[in-house]
Amino acid sequence: MDIIIKRATAADCASIVSIGQIAVEEAHRASCSAEDMKDYMSRNYNDTAIQQELSNPENVYHIIYYKTQPIGFSKIVLNAEHPNISLKNTAKLDRIYILKEYFGLKLGYELLKFNVEFTKEQYQSGMWLFTWIGNERAIDFYLKTGFEIVGTHNFQVSKKHSNPNHHMLLRY
Repeated sequence: MDIIIKRATAADCASIVSIGQIAVEEAHRASCSAEDMKDYMSRNYNDTAIQQELSNPENVYHIIYYKTQPIGFSKIVLNAEHPNISLKNTAKLDRIYILKEYFGLKLGYELLKFNVEFTKEQYQSGMWLFTWIGNERAIDFYLKTGFEIVGTHNFQVSKKHSNPNHHMLLRY
């Protein structure tokens, strides 16, 4: 399979914005009103917001390419403590998205596996994330890859709307 995963740089901003605007909306459009989704997307998936995230040394973005095309990305935050997590040195998988037309090729699994190996090399003892309770595809994916549900979290989509999320943890 023609897969390349590389660390993203400022030059990759447009790819992350483009993929995010499609994949995030597809994954979460059923979770809130169109207005709330538009508000969230306009604040979080634009050149300024992504450039700012890419310039923050705490954020580690990776892009996955399939046959030379960027088709997904991930964002890791190392040493991301959370009150529900007693493990020290845990990474937060803050974002992982693959374009829908590439589902079924196991590219999301490849990107997750890459991030697990990357975080182990960074001396992390596990990885945690939040995922919307209504995203059954994602929940099944994480449970099959060894994550467990350890709590809940309300994710703020807009000023007037939040979504219930599972708090999930993968121990190494």
